[in-house]
Amino acid sequence: MTLLETLPKKLGSSDSWVEKGGVHWLAPCPLSVRELCMEMNVAKARFVTITAYQLPKDEGFWLEYHWDLDGQLLGFPFPLAGNSIESIYDLCEAVDWIEREIHEGFAIEFTGREYEPLLLREGDKLGVNLREPAAPNKPVSGLSGQEEVKK
Repeated sequence: MTLLETLPKKLGSSDSWVEKGGVHWLAPCPLSVRELCMEMNVAKARFVTITAYQLPKDEGFWLEYHWDLDGQLLGFPFPLAGNSIESIYDLCEAVDWIEREIHEGFAIEFTGREYEPLLLREGDKLGVNLREPAAPNKPVSGLSGQEEVKK
């Protein structure tokens, strides 16, 4: 068996990988973000990035942590009910820039770390990428995504 095949069990999951779009997903991840990072370090995986999504209305956020293990992209989603999650910067310095970008763009607090002054838009406020809550019963335009962007 390969490390990729045995990794879910090592991470405490009874589920196996679900491959979608070239990414092997393990959801839900049974570990905290910090525990996952420590296990990825042991496996000699390389941190790639974090993708952040704001969920509709007041449902929070969805963070996807991406790692490369021997040429295989691994994805681990973490739903956030609020706006904070533990930082892994002290375990993986490569995460520094993306944690700071997500902090600035979505006002998500990565606990356990300090922040430098804003990197992207000095003088701006946190959360520049947050969308306004959807208006109740707002009519849908019916336009495709590309047509909506042109509008």
